[in-house]
Parts: sequence; C-alpha cells; structure tokens
Amino acid sequence: MTWKRVFTAAAIVGLVAAAADAQSTDVMVGTWKLNPGKSTTTFRSATTIVEAAGRGIKTTVDLVAGDGTPYHFTWSAKYDGRDNRVRGVSPYGSGVHVIALRRVNPRTAKIVTKLNGKVTITQTLVVSDDGRTRTITTSGKDAKGRAIESTAVYEKQ
Repeated sequence: MTWKRVFTAAAIVGLVAAAADAQSTDVMVGTWKLNPGKSTTTFRSATTIVEAAGRGIKTTVDLVAGDGTPYHFTWSAKYDGRDNRVRGVSPYGSGVHVIALRRVNPRTAKIVTKLNGKVTITQTLVVSDDGRTRTITTSGKDAKGRAIESTAVYEKQ
C-alpha cells in the first residue's frame, strides 16, 4: 500500500469520526424538564426528550396545560428550515401541523410552527453555556387564536 493510499484512508476515517462527534455534541440533545417557577408559561409541567437523528433531531414532548389538559407530540427535523410534520396532539392546534427548524448558532435554534399552512408560533431555543438550562421564548397564537408570549425554562435531567 502506498503512502498516498494510507493518507487518504486515514483522512476519510478522521472525517467520519469528526462528523459523528459533531452530531453527538448537539447541545439540544437530552431530557429536559420544565421549571415552572422560573417560567412565564401556562403549562403546569413539561418534559421534552431530544435525540440525535442523523443530521437533525427527534423531539418527543409531554405537556400538561394549566387546566390539566395533557399533550403528547413528536417531530423529527434537520436544521434546514424545511417543514416537518408534527405527530400527536399539540397545544398549538390540530390539523396539518408542521415545524421548521433552523440553527442560529451552536447554542441557539429557531422553530417556526405552521397550522394548515399559516405561521402560528415562533420559538427561540437557547441552551446555557454550561449546557444545564434551555430557555424557550415563544410568541404567536394558540389553537384558539389567543396571543401567546411566554418564556419556558427547562433543566437538563
């Protein structure tokens, strides 16, 4: 085997390892639990599980609203800004419900939620420098057309 082939093989192995490491270090990944005392949201409780999924994430959300209504929904998306179907029951409406996920920087992402093709909610997700807190700022309208302006603080479990 020539040195050129050995170098090429080593470079390929290094790139694959670096790509795998980059995916596993996504600060959004983890189990996050709502801290209602530090939040201005109307939810009583919430747990979000974010898993690495290829070049994106898979998110599973369980919420309990202030009136006791439970919600469970999931979605998978890459950080490419394209629409992705939401499955399950969300507090943000029923119908054709999609989200578009975009990376702002390594610790910040934006989500745009659409219901039947119309933007209803925008969210900014920011993970703290120490990786232990995730803050979600939400604005828009809920399923009943009421204005939403809230901040939800989640702690990594």
